[in-house]
Amino acid sequence: MSGELEYAQEFVDVDGARIGIQVYPEPVGAPAGPVVVIWPAMGVRARYYRPFATALRDAGLAVIVADLRGTGVSTPPPSRACRYGYRELAADVGAVLDALQPRLDGRPTLLLGHSLGGQAALLHLALHGTDRVDGLALLAVGVPYWRSYPGLRGYGVLPYSQGIAAVAGVLGVWPGWGFGGRQARGVLRDWAGTARTGRLPTLDGVDGEAAVGRLTLPVLAVSVDDDQYTPHPVVDHLCAKLTAAPVTRHRYTVAEAGAPLDHFRWVRAGLPLTRRVADFAAGLPRR
Repeated sequence: MSGELEYAQEFVDVDGARIGIQVYPEPVGAPAGPVVVIWPAMGVRARYYRPFATALRDAGLAVIVADLRGTGVSTPPPSRACRYGYRELAADVGAVLDALQPRLDGRPTLLLGHSLGGQAALLHLALHGTDRVDGLALLAVGVPYWRSYPGLRGYGVLPYSQGIAAVAGVLGVWPGWGFGGRQARGVLRDWAGTARTGRLPTLDGVDGEAAVGRLTLPVLAVSVDDDQYTPHPVVDHLCAKLTAAPVTRHRYTVAEAGAPLDHFRWVRAGLPLTRRVADFAAGLPRR
């Protein structure tokens, strides 16, 4: 797309994996301004977010976009040998923050997650603390509990999600047949568990559900019109778990975007949303 910024490709090594991060140029005139670190949706490459990252940078934020483990330039590629799941995705968030620490010191830092990337960011903060982060933005992020879907849709979500996890378990890897791209079976196991129970998983012996309820940092939670995977009630279900956090809840509508929306298309129609994210970042209380 014309006008999109180029980025510097860097890598962070963690536990035998290599996480790719795209570092965008600093915004003009804001050398110590807020930094946003973006974590993508399942199977979505970091480069897909270039128009959104460019708009955020134009709004005055320094922007870094990571590739989730096993996606884009991040390794290892999902295979039968891969056993990683939500535990490792959440740990990757921490490893990237560690590597970025010299650039983040003294600057407001916002984690921004889309779908699976938002779950990973949320679980990292819940399990490992918020001392390096000032706020969390969750865009089209929910716990896909089958009972939280409107109408009869949940009765399709339950067998669909459990079937995907079962196939991944039998084959040793999810081939990406019509959903989520190629994925490690552990990721699909943990995702399907949230769809079945409505609860976040226990990781490293810590109840993710209870840990999320103890978070106190500011959260911006955005649901999107016509989102086929995380409709508004599914995002509400997740927000209800954030009992101690100040949550700013927003519904991003087709009218506000001025364009069609869904779980992925909002990224290409996100200019009005970048202003909300920038305002949220600017208003974060300092650590």
